[in-house]
Amino acid sequence: MPKILQINVSANWGSHGKIAAQIGDVVISQGWESYIAYGRDCNPCSSRLIKVGGKWNVFEHLFETRLFDNHGLASRFATKRLISQIKQISPDIIHLHNIHGYYLNYKILFEYLQSSNIPVIWTFHDCWPITGHCGYFSLEGCEKWRTGCSKCPLRWKEYPKSLIIDRSANNYQLKKQLFGSLKHLYIVSVSKWLDSIIGDSFLSHIRHSYVYNGIDIDVFKPTTSNLRENYGLQNKKVLLGVASIWTNRKALSDYVKLSQLLSEEYQIILIGPTEKQSKTIPDNIMVISRTNSQSELAQWYSAADILLNLSYEETFGLTTVESFACGTPSIVYNRTASPELITKNTGIVVEAGNWKALICAIEEIVSKGKNYYSTACRQRAVDYFNKDDRFQDYINLYNELLNEKDITR
Repeated sequence: MPKILQINVSANWGSHGKIAAQIGDVVISQGWESYIAYGRDCNPCSSRLIKVGGKWNVFEHLFETRLFDNHGLASRFATKRLISQIKQISPDIIHLHNIHGYYLNYKILFEYLQSSNIPVIWTFHDCWPITGHCGYFSLEGCEKWRTGCSKCPLRWKEYPKSLIIDRSANNYQLKKQLFGSLKHLYIVSVSKWLDSIIGDSFLSHIRHSYVYNGIDIDVFKPTTSNLRENYGLQNKKVLLGVASIWTNRKALSDYVKLSQLLSEEYQIILIGPTEKQSKTIPDNIMVISRTNSQSELAQWYSAADILLNLSYEETFGLTTVESFACGTPSIVYNRTASPELITKNTGIVVEAGNWKALICAIEEIVSKGKNYYSTACRQRAVDYFNKDDRFQDYINLYNELLNEKDITR
């Protein structure tokens, strides 16, 4: 019976943690043993869970990151303990997701992986593995990741923040050395755009391809609810924005600006702002607390007329495809990975910050009516983003790598 160990900052919590858990469900259904090592948040799932470190480990890692800019280089004892557990499990495949997040020492981990001869799949959900500091650089317009990071312009601003020392040059070189020298590594990006970034990075020589994130199309589907009636939205055109964390790249301010330009027939609803952020949002925008309930999200997607994804940086765009599955078209900015999700029958792409174009796009979809787009939206989700199909892509890749390993023995 083959064994797989996935490593991620969370397990069955948040988008990446749920992806890891769902991959575990699929491999278990096909006769594998599945383990997930996680650093922080989790919910129960069918895979066997391994906690990496504890609260003190996270605090200590955060402290070192803030002072010394060595994110991913603390958590020494916790990582050594994890390696001892990996040796006991003896997995046939190791699947990495987010190894950043204040819980793991990537130097210790990769030195072990280099000696273990275990095939490694690494799904990139952001750009952190190819930079000296940040997970996203497009909004800043930084190109240092191409040739060598130094004097990071995002060190003070973005996760993982460092307040004292700038180690971005050293971090870049260390990642280049460790990640680029792993023999049995295959990189999977979650979009064509991110895959193209890998192709221009110091990991371009490593085998890489993309597999879109999958969603549960039996949960995210056109759903009838009383949300419109309950919130007095019967006569409104509902424009929905959803984010688990409303960071700068999610452009919360753009939704606020848009609300000032639209007539009263429109209602913008934002799901996920924090209590602090909610205090800065004007009263004409309806704010809904973050929810981990996918069925509740499906109700909101179904109730909306348009899903607005006004993010300036997306490595995929999960909310867009979740809305498709619920029969709701999306408007996105012409930035990073968002445009590749949209077709002429499922939404509209506009230039970021072009208010006239954005309002025209909203009016175009409203004039045609949501039903004009719904069938094509649902079909696109079924054809390209069904989790069963996308996770089978991973199973096929696992088997391919295991066959290669058998041949080289």
